[in-house]
Amino acid sequence: MPEVSKIFEKKNILLYLQNRGLLEQYKKAKRYLLEGSAVQVRFKERNPKGSGIWYFRINRQFRALGVFDEKGNLIIFDVDNHQ
Repeated sequence: MPEVSKIFEKKNILLYLQNRGLLEQYKKAKRYLLEGSAVQVRFKERNPKGSGIWYFRINRQFRALGVFDEKGNLIIFDVDNHQ
């Protein structure tokens, strides 16, 4: 599992989270991931393995999807409604 040094969001992600009342939950999950508690937010690679798309849990319903850039930063490009 790759080490996450920084997390950045694409343009409309924070607005999407704010409109759905998920911003504080996202920030908490992001903080856990940056502190190295990947198990707590269930940070995993999305199937099929080798796709390069990783996700972590915001709450029971929503997941943040991201990819790593060449510097090892996680770029969040989408929030998925898991259900």
